[in-house]
Amino acid sequence: MFIDSHCHINFPELEKNLEHVLSNMQENKITNALCISVELDSFPSVLAVAENNRHIYASVGVHPDYENIQEPTISELVELSQNPNVVAIGETGLDYFRLDGDLTWQRDRFRTHIRAAVETSLPLVIHTRQAQKDTIAIMKDEGANNVGGVMHCFTESYEMAKQALDLGFYISFSGIVTFKNAEELRQTAKKIPLDRILIETDSPYLAPVPNRGKLNEPANVVYVAKKIAELHELPIEKVGEQTSKNFFELFKKCQCN
Repeated sequence: MFIDSHCHINFPELEKNLEHVLSNMQENKITNALCISVELDSFPSVLAVAENNRHIYASVGVHPDYENIQEPTISELVELSQNPNVVAIGETGLDYFRLDGDLTWQRDRFRTHIRAAVETSLPLVIHTRQAQKDTIAIMKDEGANNVGGVMHCFTESYEMAKQALDLGFYISFSGIVTFKNAEELRQTAKKIPLDRILIETDSPYLAPVPNRGKLNEPANVVYVAKKIAELHELPIEKVGEQTSKNFFELFKKCQCN
């Protein structure tokens, strides 16, 4: 009924209890999840989770926050994405909140990922934080609209969300939408059409209310769905059905697995 469109269940906190994590998914009607790559060195662990569990998919990419690591090339991303379990390019994007100084390297890395996505026709998983103008500008400049994708764990303005929607992107909400201090984000979520929304946990981080402060896991995506249902005044079943449909419409390669 529900799909976690962005999680990191290969991270040690969850991987060591992966059987339990997957069991909790089943109990809470979480049918699928997308395990997201954040660096090439750990990509094999992302791929292993997907290869060993048919309902889990993988992405390939390097997170914008990661400095002084193996820098991905277009050809590397393209080659790694040929694996049938890899359905997206990313997590990529810009983050001006955690890092400062000369971030030319971050923008160059973002361009590399978009170019790889265009070459492979795979959608992008984009992380953006306090970098609205540059994120949209690079997306337009590199033709990200040709492949589409998702603005994951979205916390920026409705104006940015609208620009991303106009480029053919989906907007994904995490447990942050349930936080007490996230009223502005909830107002944004109300304005986004349900057929352009995805839900996620970004686990092991950002556990939603009522589990805030605890280790997060894909099973908790149901609480995100519940909040979206409240905001759109719809049954939670409808949110689960539509966001799952959205997931497969975006990540078309999943349907081939």
